[in-house]
Amino acid sequence: MVKFFKQTTNLRHCWEQLTLAIWSKYPNPHSSHVVTSDVVDRYVDPRTGYLYTTRLFLKRGNIPKWGRKLVSNNEAYVIEHSIVKPSQNSMDISTKNLSHAKLLLIEENQKFVKKDNENTTLVTKARVTSNIWGPLCSKIESFGLNKMKEGTKNSCNGLLYVVERLKTSKNALTLSNSLKVLK
Repeated sequence: MVKFFKQTTNLRHCWEQLTLAIWSKYPNPHSSHVVTSDVVDRYVDPRTGYLYTTRLFLKRGNIPKWGRKLVSNNEAYVIEHSIVKPSQNSMDISTKNLSHAKLLLIEENQKFVKKDNENTTLVTKARVTSNIWGPLCSKIESFGLNKMKEGTKNSCNGLLYVVERLKTSKNALTLSNSLKVLK
């Protein structure tokens, strides 16, 4: 069985600030489980002006007691692909775990879209699946879904924390203006 999650969040910050904050999101006090964040690839498509980025994260989490016999390592690699579309005032991000994917695969898609000059809509969708057979499958998927819901809240709080921190940075204005130039 597959479990799904969808949430729409209205963020009271402009799209440019939020898009900029995503690149500086880690570390922050709401995401202490993120150990490393590395850019693997980044380029601008000269035809469309879209910015494509691939990042790799190493995350560390708590394994429930019932899951320790299935997974001995509490670290997992997560791949993220993003597309910033300045001409459309949107950013698409897709992530999925590379580690433990047969046991539990969480595929998340986020879309940030400019609502107006001071607000951005974030739509988060996730799909949680386990390839374990039997009654344990539902338990694993429920665990993943609950972690996804909790993680979405922490992710938003972390992003907002970074936005506030960047507002006081001299470089933030320059980088935010760079996004406007790409349009």
